[in-house]
Amino acid sequence: MIATSVDAMTTDELQTLSAASGDGLHDYEQVVFARDPATGARAILLIHSTACGNAFGGIRRWRYRDLGAAFADVQALARAMTWKCAMAELPAGGGKCVILDEEGLDRRAAYELVGDLVAQLGGRFHTGPDVGTTVSDLQTVASRTKHCATEAHGDLSGSTASGVFAAIEASARAAGFALPGKRVLVQGVGAVGSKLCERLRAADVELMVADSEKAVAEAAVARFGAVAVAADRATSTPCDLFAPCAVGGLIDDVVARTLPTRAVCGAANNVLASSSAGAVLHARGIPVAPDFVANAGGLIHGVTVELSGRMPLPERFARIGDVVGDLLLQSRRDGVPPAELALTAAKARVAAARTRRA
Repeated sequence: MIATSVDAMTTDELQTLSAASGDGLHDYEQVVFARDPATGARAILLIHSTACGNAFGGIRRWRYRDLGAAFADVQALARAMTWKCAMAELPAGGGKCVILDEEGLDRRAAYELVGDLVAQLGGRFHTGPDVGTTVSDLQTVASRTKHCATEAHGDLSGSTASGVFAAIEASARAAGFALPGKRVLVQGVGAVGSKLCERLRAADVELMVADSEKAVAEAAVARFGAVAVAADRATSTPCDLFAPCAVGGLIDDVVARTLPTRAVCGAANNVLASSSAGAVLHARGIPVAPDFVANAGGLIHGVTVELSGRMPLPERFARIGDVVGDLLLQSRRDGVPPAELALTAAKARVAAARTRRA
């Protein structure tokens, strides 16, 4: 259902969201459009499923092309969170919030808006970090609601990186090589990407980095002794393992046909632009770790702390590598792309939980 909060949508906005819900994709439970009437700041919060428990999802601040693009992104991200929770066997569901990073955005007002929105949901949705959202931003949200992960919850990005690293080791094994001495290209050296670089450097790989912000890439080169790759050449530079750690949709059918790597595993959400891109890589014999399995470490950390007050054990993140390894083995055995196998398993777990709650 579509609901409004704080200030009503205009007719054009409502028509845009309704159109973006087309093609049978509106399988979510709730979507809330919010606007701060004083500043015009806009956000969309979408809860995809609470079949397994209350929804968890971060806040993404992004410069979207238009409202329809923002809505499409929040749908895809929330849906992925549901599958991520299911594959991690967490008592939680999926949701997401996006802030439209428009010209003249009052950043504090935007995050206060989201905090008020989360508070209104009364625990039905728990939030935390995502692309574009800083520690300071989360503190603003947390000043309005208790259902927000902050630095007090611990190092969520480090936990994500630990899980991704375990998945990378499994992906390398599936591709027939060990990491030491091999070329690994990390695309996106933000909070998670930089911590993944730490783990890869300790594993004695030949590290390459690419980032859309030149200064960030240069800092990674200096810190990790990495080789810089131009951002626009990240998907055309030969490597043994490609680790996308920025925004999603990077690998489309065209990129998949020529991507010069032996395996793909990173922290980015929705890295495959389409299922057909995954099929192309599968046909080329390139194992692709399902992103919503590989990057679940931060979610596991956040949900565990939020629901139990305890920090997760390191073994919990190592388990991600076991799950990825099993999926890649089954993929090779059954001739089915690993993302398809993971999605089927996740949907089955959510359906079973929905049946138990009925």
